Amino acid sequence: MTSFDLQAILPELILAVYAMLALLAAVYTGKDKTTPLVTYATAAVMLALALYIGLGDPVTGPAFGGLIMADAYARFAKVGILVAAAAVLLAGEATMLRRGLGRFEYPLLISLATVGMMIMVSAADLMTLYMGLELQSLSLYVVAAMKRDSVKSTEAGMKYFILGALSSGLLLYGASLAYGYAGTTRFDGIIAAATDGHVGMGLLFGLTFVAAGLAFKVSAVPFHMWTPDVYEGAPTPVTAFFATAPKLAAMGLFGRVMFDAFGNAVADWQQIIALMAVLSMFLGAVAAIGQTNIKRLMAYSSISHMGFALLGLAAGTAYGVQAMLVYMAIYLTMNVGTFAFIMSMERDGMQVTEISALNQYAKHEPVKALAMLVLLFSLAGVPPMVGFFGKLYVLNAAVQADLTWLAVAGVIASVIGAFYYLRIVYYMYFGESEERLETPMSPAAWVMLVGSAAAMLLGVINLFGVEGAAAAAAAALVN
Repeated sequence: MTSFDLQAILPELILAVYAMLALLAAVYTGKDKTTPLVTYATAAVMLALALYIGLGDPVTGPAFGGLIMADAYARFAKVGILVAAAAVLLAGEATMLRRGLGRFEYPLLISLATVGMMIMVSAADLMTLYMGLELQSLSLYVVAAMKRDSVKSTEAGMKYFILGALSSGLLLYGASLAYGYAGTTRFDGIIAAATDGHVGMGLLFGLTFVAAGLAFKVSAVPFHMWTPDVYEGAPTPVTAFFATAPKLAAMGLFGRVMFDAFGNAVADWQQIIALMAVLSMFLGAVAAIGQTNIKRLMAYSSISHMGFALLGLAAGTAYGVQAMLVYMAIYLTMNVGTFAFIMSMERDGMQVTEISALNQYAKHEPVKALAMLVLLFSLAGVPPMVGFFGKLYVLNAAVQADLTWLAVAGVIASVIGAFYYLRIVYYMYFGESEERLETPMSPAAWVMLVGSAAAMLLGVINLFGVEGAAAAAAAALVN
């Protein structure tokens, strides 16, 4: 291992070593009594690493003999993953303690999952890809079933595990086909096997199975079936994590594989991604209309939003990748704030997830209701919220790539999806009077809610520089 190799994976090494040392320290001291300390320490380490990656001297190039790729694309995704993971940990810490789920293992499992995600977005080889993916998945299987005395939580963990194993099988089968027909597991070797711009039949089957395995991770139709049950059954702070960092990691990996391994055959995979995009947008928009549980509603919302992100990827251009990254950054910000609110919903100390419980909420908590209104309008894509510009980006990318039919489908799906977001706003401001909903929030959760809502308004000025960083990341990937 050279010094360049070490520099390329230094953030991952630091976070992995921290997780192992913190695990030993917690086990030999107060175990669950140390949970708040471990949570804050984990979030601090993640934020420090995000600053190091974002502002430090960048290391660029292949490492470990071409197994890892350090570039602007990986750095963009890693910063987003670390910030989202830290934000969810801080916002959910008080809720986990109130629900009797203050386990010291939770922040450490999140750390290990984050290490896996960081490896995923840097992968330049099918084996590295699988290692990162499984490290993330194994950690998430455990946290999904953390509430051991809950049948729903246990069911959520089991469903996620079984369907996750199926997706891993599909991915591995596709990887074995790609290796068999390209003669290598490295992305640069696979792309060389399609230098004429056309993928052979065997390699095309490999691509299809790999895409299916990755589609499971982003909850894209038709591999979305686990999402509503897992979102509903898992503890709400865990659901908040599922809805943020892993989505960016999976979309980042999707882009990496499509362009680094199959970039010479865009026409061969564009139709697959376009089909998944349009199905995801419409199924998520339509299925969410009948939901009465806000966590299940957010599950279908995430399916629809991943369809919009895939719309940018389907463009097959550098601008399309830039649009996808901008969209994902906005999506993470919206979801962190929205779930900070959902985590706080309770009545008489018991968690409440029914949307009808929000009736007349704005009368009692006008600031929180206003923040949620802004976030919900942004999720619906209502101008001038930043969420509107995120959708505009991906729709524009599709039009520029001569996929106008896909952009039109996206506009129709967005209009359908606006209904269930606006219905929540209606309940909060005009619903029938009902027993008062309590939303106790820690200072961190309140900051996440109000801060993300403010970002949805103030971001219209220059998107906080995300646009330029996404352009540099896209240029590094599509060259």
